[in-house]
This record gives sequence, structure tokens and C-alpha cells, in this order.
Amino acid sequence: MEKGKKKDLAKLYQKKTQIEHILIRPDTYIGSIETSTSLLWVWDQESKAIVKRSIDFVPGLYKIFDEILVNAIDNYHKCSDMNAIKVTIDRELNMISVWNNGDTIPVEVHPDEKIYCAELIFGHLLTSSNYDDDEEKVTGGRNGYGAKLTNIYSKKFIVETADSKRQLQFKQVFTDNMSHKSDAKISKYTGSSDYTKISFVPDFERFHMTGLDDDIVSLMTKRVYDMAGITPTQVKVYMDGERVQVKDFRSYVDLYFKGKEIQEEKLEVIYEKSGTRWEVCTTLSDGDFEQVSFVNSICTTLGGTHVNYLGDQM
Repeated sequence: MEKGKKKDLAKLYQKKTQIEHILIRPDTYIGSIETSTSLLWVWDQESKAIVKRSIDFVPGLYKIFDEILVNAIDNYHKCSDMNAIKVTIDRELNMISVWNNGDTIPVEVHPDEKIYCAELIFGHLLTSSNYDDDEEKVTGGRNGYGAKLTNIYSKKFIVETADSKRQLQFKQVFTDNMSHKSDAKISKYTGSSDYTKISFVPDFERFHMTGLDDDIVSLMTKRVYDMAGITPTQVKVYMDGERVQVKDFRSYVDLYFKGKEIQEEKLEVIYEKSGTRWEVCTTLSDGDFEQVSFVNSICTTLGGTHVNYLGDQM
């Protein structure tokens, strides 16, 4: 074969690692990494309400934030003692952190993989605690990507866990799209409760951004308010050090209607809770049908059979 043809074949047929594939084909894993203009519900700091407005945002960046947030909520379904989630968005450092208490990952070396369990879960693809398909699904993750996608699309990704049973604390730092990692740092822990904290600095270059801007922060903040609304009352949610003032799903829904009227009449919201899995609010819309819904803590912006089931009856 001629030399030129060999080069053509090398270019035509290529093999990529999993991480390389995730980085060159983001749409398959996290969605678009290009800026999109959409009409979305966001948090408005001035009116302290959830409002719909046009924003410019990168769906992939929002996705890697949501992966970590849903992880924190999922822990409640595994540990009924969990009672707090703390989210911090530091625009000066461009760092986002999500902390939750409740049962953590054991600070222990995995018997088969010979590395600490936290490193296995957050630093190795296709690892998950949700692979048992015989279990009823009430959590968000299932495919073994999740938080690793956040790690891969970050310049820095920090895992911290505290294990009160073993009285040990774990910390590890990943950098440059999960390509480098520090040695796991294990220290003594004397606290009485477990916690997990994930902090990360997104790789903004890959999202064609220079840092966190107003639009993406308003969308992320709204998502934190979502979590306060759809978690049980015992779970306190904090945003940048302040308690989110949402006590339940019903009070969360009111954030959409602050100061809104139709034909000079205040909107009446009808609320019903049916069993442990369904909470429904309805009211008049100003024009077309609109819905906001959640399944297993995931915001189902496009609706689905759960929305059709209720809408068809109404």
C-alpha cells in the first residue's frame, strides 16, 4: 500500500478512549456545548420569584451542574436521616459546590478494584450504585456516567466525604477533564454525621464561555429552588449560605404566581396530594397550556405521560 493511502486510512478509521469520545461528542452525553437562546423559567433575584424570560445559556453546562444536584437529592431516597443540602455558586472563583449530609460513600478500599470507593464512583466511568433493575426507581441516575461527566467537563473537580462510622475523611482532586488526579488524602474525622461535598470549576473554554454569567446563574438558582420544593420538609436547602424559604411543594408553586393576575383577579391555585408520589397544582394560564413537572427529582420540561395522564382528565 502506498504511503499516502496508509495516512488516509489512519485518518478514516480512528479509535478513541471513552473520555476522548465524551469530549468530542458532547451531544451524546451532556447535550449541546453551544450557546442557545430559550424562553425558560428562571429565578429572579429582584422580585424573589420564578419568572419566564428569554436567556442565553449552554445546555451542556447546565447539565453537568444538574448531575451533581440530583446526586445529592438521590441520597435522601437512600438515607432518611439526610436533612440538608447546601449549594454555593462562587462567581469570583467560578466554582460550584454541592454539599449534603446523610449516609456517605464508605471511606474504604474497594475489595476488587483496590482503590477507594469514592475515587471509583467519581473518577471511573460506568460505575454506579443504581444498576439493580429489580429495584423500584425513585432516583435520577442509572447508567454509570452522571457525576463523571461533570468531572470530565471540569478544569478542577474535588471530592470530599466524611464517614462517621469509620471516623475517616476522604479528599481527592481531579484536574484537566479527569485526566489527572491527586493521591487520595485520608484523615481522621471526629464528627457525628456523614457528609459528601462535590466542588468543581467547569472547563469554560469547552463551553465557549469565560465564566458564570447572570443567565446561567439564574437558571441554576431556579433549579436549587426546585429541589427545595420537591424534597420532604425535613430536608433544608441552602443557597449561598442562606436557607431557601420554601417549606413544601405548595409554597414552591406560589413562586410562579407572585404578583400575577388574570383579568384583574388573583390566581387561585388548586392543590392535591395523592399518596406518597403525586403532588399536583393547577391554575388558569394566560393563553396556552403550560406545565412544570418533575419525576425522580428530574425536571421534565417537555412533559410526558405523567402530564398527559392528568391533562387528559382535566
